[in-house]
Amino acid sequence: MSTNLGPFEAVRDLRFDAPFPRLLPVRQDFDGTRVTDVAAATAQALEPLRARVRPGMSVAITAGSRGIHDKPAVVRAAGEWLRSVGAEPFVVPAMGSHGGATAEGQVQMLADLGMTQESLGMPIHATMETVEIDRLPNGPAVHLDANAAKADGILAVNRIKAHTDFQGEIESGLAKIIAIGLGKQRGAEGIHIYGPANLGVWIPPIAKRVVETGKVLGGLAIIENAYDRAARIELVEGGDIGGPAEAELLLDAKRRVATLPFDDIDVAVIDTMGKNFSGAGMDTNVIGRMMIRGSAEFERPRITNIAVLDLSDVSHGNAVGLGLADFVPFRLIEKVDLRYTYINAMTSGLGGPQRGQIPMAMPDDRSTVAAAIVTCGRADLDRVSLVRMRNTLDLEHLLVSESLRDQVEADPHLEITGEAVPMGFDDEGRLQPWD
Repeated sequence: MSTNLGPFEAVRDLRFDAPFPRLLPVRQDFDGTRVTDVAAATAQALEPLRARVRPGMSVAITAGSRGIHDKPAVVRAAGEWLRSVGAEPFVVPAMGSHGGATAEGQVQMLADLGMTQESLGMPIHATMETVEIDRLPNGPAVHLDANAAKADGILAVNRIKAHTDFQGEIESGLAKIIAIGLGKQRGAEGIHIYGPANLGVWIPPIAKRVVETGKVLGGLAIIENAYDRAARIELVEGGDIGGPAEAELLLDAKRRVATLPFDDIDVAVIDTMGKNFSGAGMDTNVIGRMMIRGSAEFERPRITNIAVLDLSDVSHGNAVGLGLADFVPFRLIEKVDLRYTYINAMTSGLGGPQRGQIPMAMPDDRSTVAAAIVTCGRADLDRVSLVRMRNTLDLEHLLVSESLRDQVEADPHLEITGEAVPMGFDDEGRLQPWD
């Protein structure tokens, strides 16, 4: 622990305690349909582009900042396929302002996610410079990564999923990685300034305007199952990006997504948040919190208090989404890089202020969880409903309080995999790791 925590020094010796529940290990059963050979599926999906790829053609492949399990394999396979038909592919970081809004920071983010020039087998060309190719009537400017703009072609690669800031026919996917990812910081700011509710308004037409340049060969869409493995890899033609074809893939992605199995939870304990798990640090669709002024909240789950205990190293201090939590320990606060966090929050416009705020900070994990329990509004704390998860991306295995046993036993998709165990903390007050 650092020797100086600024204003938090005043509460360094403040401790809270609570009757911690015993936790049952529970496994959720999801549809496990998956692509068995990612490289082969990628190559097969790209075959319709064969007639459009010219020998010597330079092609920019997008790589984003999310921790998508099969993304490195898809990007590498796409590069191999393009070389096999005579093209000269390279990778461009497509992640708006992430990585501290620097080219070096974005290359480092890719490396942290397993994507380097060596592992992908092709160059990575990174810049924060953009080319402004148009301005939509009464709307944002259309920015395009300068290296992608110089290329003969662009291949968009991204996972299609529900967005963490808004709901619409087109959310997070191919149109977004073109409009916001390839728009870099300037493009992302220009779109977000209209507010989260309008992301669904501006992302599709901006992506379509980039497609109209004739550079976009198409988009490789990754649809994941609930275990974060590719269930489908599909080619979306350039003209269909941001249209009905992408909308259909989003509906399929939403049908497959992992969620928490309970409607009402007093306390959720999330071991780690971070940009590799969600753009918001924690997937808002999982925790049921939008936390954007003027935007409707989710119907479920209804979680009274959220305690988050750590920030992933891959986030490099970017703690956007911290404001979605109610309580955190000092050890998380010490990892926060306010510069990275504020750059990301400010780029997000209206979606940034609340999510960039710092929740109540406690000296250790024990006091953090205890504070969440004693303020959850339940009179009988021995009956508190508590769910612990590693992060909002990994929901197969959960630890749940014994007060939820009846709901677990009544759900055919849930299985108790062991005996209930106490919530244990070490001598420094840190929650014991998962077995």
